[in-house]
Amino acid sequence: METKKQETKSKDFSRSLGFLLHDVARLMRRAFDRRVKHLGLTRSQWFVLVHLYRTDGQTQRHLAEELDMERAPLSKLLDRLESGGWIERRADPTDRRANRVYITKKIDPLMTEVITVGEMLTEDIFSGVDESAREEFLSVLVKAKSNLIAQEQQEE
Repeated sequence: METKKQETKSKDFSRSLGFLLHDVARLMRRAFDRRVKHLGLTRSQWFVLVHLYRTDGQTQRHLAEELDMERAPLSKLLDRLESGGWIERRADPTDRRANRVYITKKIDPLMTEVITVGEMLTEDIFSGVDESAREEFLSVLVKAKSNLIAQEQQEE
């Protein structure tokens, strides 16, 4: 009889949801980085800028929570983005202790290229997968995300 340790060692993790999602996300990030390297921004900077592009004007605290980052490293990253003219911080009109973070117009020309790169990367990733399978896959991921958010909210 195999022990638990031997059973675990022999388990094929190549179809484990957690490992597979992590590996695909990591490979996507690396492919994206290669494709936008010429734009001169780091992955962390893109991560913040694209998030703000979707939901501009967040407080630094909320942004840190959304990005799953500690506030001190995010503040340093925001300092670099602000000195480069990519973002600006403004005092929150309702909370004098808080700052809100806004992207500047400087990002607009680059976002067109970044969106195109993202769309091309998606096409490459789904090469050989028919449209209905793509849509089903995305629907399942959206539902999984929704379930995780609901579970997290129940636990809080």
